[in-house]
Amino acid sequence: MKKILEIGGFIAGAVLLLFGVAVIVMAVNGRSTVNSSLQAEKIVGTPDMTPAGIKTEAKQAGLDLSAISFPSCSVANKAINDGSSARCFAQYMRIHALEATGGLTYAQMGRYATADGKPIGTNDATKAVQKNGQPVANGARDVWVTETALTTALNVSYMATQLSLFSIVVGVALVLAGIGLAVLDWAALHRRREATAGAEKATPVPSAKPAVV
Repeated sequence: MKKILEIGGFIAGAVLLLFGVAVIVMAVNGRSTVNSSLQAEKIVGTPDMTPAGIKTEAKQAGLDLSAISFPSCSVANKAINDGSSARCFAQYMRIHALEATGGLTYAQMGRYATADGKPIGTNDATKAVQKNGQPVANGARDVWVTETALTTALNVSYMATQLSLFSIVVGVALVLAGIGLAVLDWAALHRRREATAGAEKATPVPSAKPAVV
């Protein structure tokens, strides 16, 4: 039974080690895929994508600066090629969308455009601008839809890189756990063998009795 437990300990350690290596490899491959996909899109930050630059631009657009969460990172004229830069770019995109809509979000704008051209639009088709007998879509609202789709994709890239980093940490933990388990099993086995050898040396050999004639 002890022999089975000893072998089982080594097997468990080897399994943990293999799983850890596999998790690390998968995480590295996933991170590389995300970065390669971002690089293929050829995204470059615009010159105003700095904390100071975007605040000045937002103020000129008449936005309420106190209601906006400004990014602290900068990607001005930089290639977007990893999750962190993708998340930063997405934060600037949101502010650009707010500038285009006058500070209104998707839910605050109507579906149709109005004659005054204001981003708020209307949901009443009878008050909307008509073209070929159909109400014209609110262009500002469409801008927000596009921005949401793009920033979601960029934020997913950031989430994927963070998950890959977490997986690498888990993989390293599994590798260390596997090595630790194997070392503990080997130490226990070595100690048992030493105890057995010591007991055999300490046991006195009985002397032979004289033969009775």
